[in-house]
Amino acid sequence: MSYVSAGRAIPLSTLSGVVGSAPPVAQNVTFERILEARTKEPHNWLTYYGAYDGQRFSPLDQINTQNVSRLRPAWVFQFGTIGIMAGASTYAFEATPIVVDGVMYVSGWDGWVWALDAKTGKELWRYKHASPFDITLCCGNVNRGVAVAKGKVFLATLNARLVALDATTGKQLWSRPFGDVRAGESATVAPLVVKNLVIVGSSGGEFGNRGHLDAFDIDTGEHVWRTYTVPKPGEPGSETWPAEGEPWARGGGNCWVTGTYDPELNLLYWGTGNPSPDFDGTVREGDNLYTDCVIAVDADTGKIRWHYQFTPHDVWDYDSTMECILFELDGQKLLGHFDKNGYFFVLDRTNGKLVRVAPFADRINWGQIDASGKVTVLVAPKEGEEVHFWPGPAGAKEWTHAAYSPQTGLFYVPLQEVGARVMLRRRMFKENIPYWGAHVLTDTEDIYGAIKAVDPRTGNEVWRWRNDHPMCASVLATGGGLVFAGAPTGEFYAFDARTGDVLWQFQCGSGHHSSPVSYMVDGKQYIAVPVGWGAWREGFDPKALGVPPGNALFAFALPD
Repeated sequence: MSYVSAGRAIPLSTLSGVVGSAPPVAQNVTFERILEARTKEPHNWLTYYGAYDGQRFSPLDQINTQNVSRLRPAWVFQFGTIGIMAGASTYAFEATPIVVDGVMYVSGWDGWVWALDAKTGKELWRYKHASPFDITLCCGNVNRGVAVAKGKVFLATLNARLVALDATTGKQLWSRPFGDVRAGESATVAPLVVKNLVIVGSSGGEFGNRGHLDAFDIDTGEHVWRTYTVPKPGEPGSETWPAEGEPWARGGGNCWVTGTYDPELNLLYWGTGNPSPDFDGTVREGDNLYTDCVIAVDADTGKIRWHYQFTPHDVWDYDSTMECILFELDGQKLLGHFDKNGYFFVLDRTNGKLVRVAPFADRINWGQIDASGKVTVLVAPKEGEEVHFWPGPAGAKEWTHAAYSPQTGLFYVPLQEVGARVMLRRRMFKENIPYWGAHVLTDTEDIYGAIKAVDPRTGNEVWRWRNDHPMCASVLATGGGLVFAGAPTGEFYAFDARTGDVLWQFQCGSGHHSSPVSYMVDGKQYIAVPVGWGAWREGFDPKALGVPPGNALFAFALPD
């Protein structure tokens, strides 16, 4: 076996049973196929959320409430770590696998990508993108997935490059930068393919950089457009930043997590992160657009058509990067969003108007949001005095994703009930140094989690399953009437989607901080989940700091 060099596929010919290439199934993955992924190809998982709407719903129903108790591991893929890892940072397995006609493409930490036989777990090829060992990262050496189209696999790397790989061989075809790693910019996002574009977002607002979305041509890698999420003076929204000192230039608002897309409106819906510096709002008075927003972006031009800000002038680290789930209700085109600030928002996705807002967290003391969307601040960080607020900086829900089932009409959301004690600590900006404006201690006691079913018609809770640990992994809903979710302590659960009853569980040996998917090969349905505990554990579950990190991808199926 030969070992890694920057930007190369790794030969596997000496490994027993590994042939070093994958079937050419990705050659014909087109925008049109992804548009109809759920209705015409439910056996595949062609894009990050399974479909452009972000629902994380699989129509497959071979595994259902009647037989899920018989679910067993079909295969396990393990890789581990090799050599020195980039960045003085913890790692985690946070990816969403992509499945195309029996081939699975999945990314790992530290620049790894693998192609696997989705039926057996056999490795077909692997790729390693080497990043500088001394890069500065927030918040963890992680990657959330790849995109596949037109015979290529697209990866956003830790050092903020978009890489195109040959889906058959894993060889690099082209590589384009879209961030400055020496200024603290990085990338964790899974790319999104829309039309002939690959769209990625920047990470690293905790180092005081200015967030942006970027679009590249699928074939050539040519940069097509960039949209900054913090406006410069004279641009719409710039009046929400102070004129002096240019705080907008280091204003944060990064697009850490993959957006969703409405093809009828040709709009991308992308969540943006907190303003910089975290917690200290004294140097950036105003609402600080477009941080803590969903922005609706024209897919062809990158122009922002509308926005909705969930937490104006954020001083609690309440990024709004998490998913924007598209659904229809009574003929209305809607968007559902569970925010770190503890509130569930339903918006009209044609214009960004608020339809409904309701708390989904149990404890919210930082502020109140009324039915009109008006925010009243109750508790904020202070200088020289420690304050305690819920939710803590990790949020009532972090980046991990909720799901929506069109069968039940319910949302399913992982809940983190973790508070924090915070004292303001002013810090001058210096490039590549964390721009972190407070001393933060997250709670280690009186914390818990849940999976909650929420009715978007009312915002009310329908059922909940409570856990002693916060629930820090994405949720999957299926046509078999099931909801799947993993816990920090390693258990992977199947719930009845209508009642919340636990119907099955399996101990995976490490905590879950990832996104399960479902697919079918040769008439057999599988549930696949990457497992590997890490990243900012002290923020979202301090009680689980000692959980083994792990690095496995499990696939489950019914016995023959």
